[in-house]
Amino acid sequence: MNFKVHSHRHAGVILNEPEFVDQFSELMQIISGISDQDLIEKHNGYGVNNIERTPMSLSKAINDILKERFEEKGWQSESGIFQDTMYLGDTWRLDFAKDDISIEVGFNHASVIAWNLTKPVLASELNHVQKAIQTKIGVIITATAEMRRLGGFDGAIGTYEKYLDYLPPLMNVLTTPLLIIGLEPPSSFHIKQHQLAPRKKIGHIVINQ
Repeated sequence: MNFKVHSHRHAGVILNEPEFVDQFSELMQIISGISDQDLIEKHNGYGVNNIERTPMSLSKAINDILKERFEEKGWQSESGIFQDTMYLGDTWRLDFAKDDISIEVGFNHASVIAWNLTKPVLASELNHVQKAIQTKIGVIITATAEMRRLGGFDGAIGTYEKYLDYLPPLMNVLTTPLLIIGLEPPSSFHIKQHQLAPRKKIGHIVINQ
């Protein structure tokens, strides 16, 4: 996949230092290694036995491929930030973590942008609540506005561009270096949504001419 990157608090420079470079290189290889064909096969596979199971966007395909490939490389998925049983569950989890890097994949509603940005910071800062992991730098993976449009995503999701808008006012809150990665749309196809039922849309793969 093609993608854009933005560095908050010099994350891009720090991730190329010896302490982080191996994990960072692995992360970049996983993302760039997702081909258009991988996305087509994964997306179409959901509806093989039942077309109603076909998602309306590429969100599920991307999430599932990322999960498979990060886990193959030894990254911990759905990693809890805290040990305290009061702070378990999805709200207090990161999508992936390995050694010094924590990752959040943000294809959800724009209203949770600030929280998605904050979670890697919580994983990296000392806290009054006992920690389950302690990372040093965070990565946010999200969709660009163009990916939202051509990948069939819901119009209300937070995009890469919106994440960047949040960084200046949150500068003093987001004390941990963060790398924001914006996924670009596939070059060979796009998603066209089809209304299957009154409350059900599915996304068809349309090969670009």
